[in-house]
Amino acid sequence: MAEEQEKTEAPSSHKIQKAREEGNVAKSPEIVGFSGLLIGLLSIFVIFPFWLKHFEEIYKQALEWMRMDFTTENVFNLFLGLLGNILMMILPVFLVLIIAGIVGNIAQFGFLLSTKAIVPKLSKINPITGMKNLFSVKKLLDGMMITLKVFVAFGVGFFVFAGFLGDLEHIALFNLFDQMLWFRNKALILIAVLLFLFFVMAMADFIIKRRQYIKSLRMSKQEVKDEYKQQEGNPEVRAKIRQMMLKNSMSKMMGAIPSANVVVTNPTHYAIALRFKETDPAPVVVAKGIDHLAIRIKGIAREHDIEIIENPKLARELYKEVDIDAPIPKILFEAVAIVFAQVAKIQQTKGKKFL
Repeated sequence: MAEEQEKTEAPSSHKIQKAREEGNVAKSPEIVGFSGLLIGLLSIFVIFPFWLKHFEEIYKQALEWMRMDFTTENVFNLFLGLLGNILMMILPVFLVLIIAGIVGNIAQFGFLLSTKAIVPKLSKINPITGMKNLFSVKKLLDGMMITLKVFVAFGVGFFVFAGFLGDLEHIALFNLFDQMLWFRNKALILIAVLLFLFFVMAMADFIIKRRQYIKSLRMSKQEVKDEYKQQEGNPEVRAKIRQMMLKNSMSKMMGAIPSANVVVTNPTHYAIALRFKETDPAPVVVAKGIDHLAIRIKGIAREHDIEIIENPKLARELYKEVDIDAPIPKILFEAVAIVFAQVAKIQQTKGKKFL
């Protein structure tokens, strides 16, 4: 019993979809952090001229403040002007970071809008459970991983920066513009190295989180069976439904036999009932069967005085190639025409009119 309840089976697509609808998806905060860092740095280069413009405005306001009388109204106006410029400088950064967070999440699990994830649950505010989660082994491991990542990033950054120290004695001889240019180039190299390191860390964290997510959704053998029954229905019920559908189809087929003009047989194992009317583009198979079903078809044909023609090869071809209520293919036109000619001759000898 314990083995049956052990979660050893991979999660089904239905369980993964259900978890997704509840907002439970594989998500790595490192991916979101990396996308925010990358897009944030790129945005700085784009909006830097915009910042310079507002820095200029702040500087002008500061100069005007020095010439103004120190009154409550002037201070208030100065404060509003400074606050407006600062907000205009910060707002684009916040918008970019929000977009980066959305992009980072969509890149991991696609677009998802689930209200179940934000519905408050009383079980989540249980202080005892909260304390257990706070001091759990998982939290300890997460903390250790964050510390390790910080040390690795610091170590790599220091190693790259140490490689630049040999240039300092030469840089001291440069003019200010060349020194700033050197500093910019080295800073870009350091940023590129750290970004690559953070990207590797983010991808590694995503893979780990993905494996943990799949593991958390594993199912026991009994759960797999129960889900199959819920999704596909009880096998016994489905068998009865198929049986009823087959019975209805069989009744419909048998009811169409009296409209046939001829039954082609082989002569014992196969029986195919053909109908041809002036409105039909080609003869139509209204019923077909083998063995005991073939015997029933021939019995109904005799009851309704329908001619039975033996043609083993044609009977097998019609049974194999043509579905019920479907016209015969052109390749069988000639063979079927010979059969209808035989039927017409028999009907003529009996003094009956064919078709």
